Amino acid sequence: MTTGDRPPAADEEAPEARAAAGSIGGAPEEFLRPAQAEKPPGNGPRRKHGKNRRRRKRRGPVYAPGTGPRFAATAGPQSTDPIAAETPRPVAPRTAGGGPFYAALDLGTNNCRLLIAAPREHGFRVVDAFSRIVRLGEGVGQSGSLNAVAMDRAIEALKICAAKIRDRQVTRARLIATEACRVAANSLVFVTRVKDETGLDIEIVSQEIEARLAVAGCASLVDSHADGVILFDIGGGSSELVWIDLAGTSDGRRRRMADRVRAWMSLPVGVVNVSERHGGRHVSPESFEAMVVEVAAMLGAFPEVAALDAAVATGKVHMLGTSGTVTTLAGVHLGLPRYDRRRVDGVWLSGGEVRNLVGTLAAMDYEARVANACIGRDRADLVLAGCAILEAFRRRWPCERLRVADRGLREGVLVEMMAEDGVWRGRSGRRGEEPGRHD
Repeated sequence: MTTGDRPPAADEEAPEARAAAGSIGGAPEEFLRPAQAEKPPGNGPRRKHGKNRRRRKRRGPVYAPGTGPRFAATAGPQSTDPIAAETPRPVAPRTAGGGPFYAALDLGTNNCRLLIAAPREHGFRVVDAFSRIVRLGEGVGQSGSLNAVAMDRAIEALKICAAKIRDRQVTRARLIATEACRVAANSLVFVTRVKDETGLDIEIVSQEIEARLAVAGCASLVDSHADGVILFDIGGGSSELVWIDLAGTSDGRRRRMADRVRAWMSLPVGVVNVSERHGGRHVSPESFEAMVVEVAAMLGAFPEVAALDAAVATGKVHMLGTSGTVTTLAGVHLGLPRYDRRRVDGVWLSGGEVRNLVGTLAAMDYEARVANACIGRDRADLVLAGCAILEAFRRRWPCERLRVADRGLREGVLVEMMAEDGVWRGRSGRRGEEPGRHD
């Protein structure tokens, strides 16, 4: 799973927006507002803001709550938006008051993405980021192996990541690879090459760990007033589905989302392998439907599927998508002249809006998709496969609300590392909440 088919540009080196972190790794959970504050569709209750909101504005940007060291060298002027994008500022080496810095890298089937962050009083501050489409999994579905050209592309991107990690004097890093490396017969050869040529140690993570990290990265966007959430990530080579069950609980804000996961499933379908099988550039209505049917046939094997079907039927379950497919749909929905994660992250879409957006994209030809500022040439041949996967999910579970997350695995990795190091441990006791435990 990766958000590798997401906008923005294919080669991105500016820090990305501050993504609100969940508490799966150890920081107690708080549901902070996303980059924009659009009201959820439907009749869901509005969240009240009082003194807590004013305090957060005075303190500056926050992610997960808790206390920890303050780092003057990375502070600079603070935005009142807790999850606002910013321009990189010069960062001092790790001297007194300067560090430490953590790095999280997600090498997916389609994209290579890096975040570097420093712990803050209530979470972390992104100080550097990088994203490049490398299509590491290109052709793996047919050959069963990573091809040499794709490996070269990935290693060139990883060299840039390695330089950033060195320049920022990162003290702790976790560098994960997902589906393409999981299934490729020569993945260990590739990992060895990466170590030899870049000095980076790549960890190939399991599907279960990938699903857990997605929950950690997106937990703060869960509507705690809902009875449940279907979290999904449509990646390049696989897609993960997680059912977070909140029904019958009154302490949804205080317990970790990891403790709410009732069932999960990893599907061997993503935007790269589905488009390779059915075509991505020129997609007829028949081939689009074939993609939907292929994915829909797999969903009956979801654990406790009958119980999830029944929960969705109550109308009290919403979807939460952390994939590039949904961020693209949100960008098109908002009519953005160029992709802006501050506008997209956290936006709510109704079921009807999602249906109309999927229909709009499916009706576009390849040239129209290339010309769209929120799609572009790098994703024009992949986005309809993502729409077909999403459509299969929605046909099985027709939720009336979908929340869009421009955050995911990297944010989850950062939260888990910082939680393991206890950077937020001090404040949780004052809040009367148990700090989350890394499982």
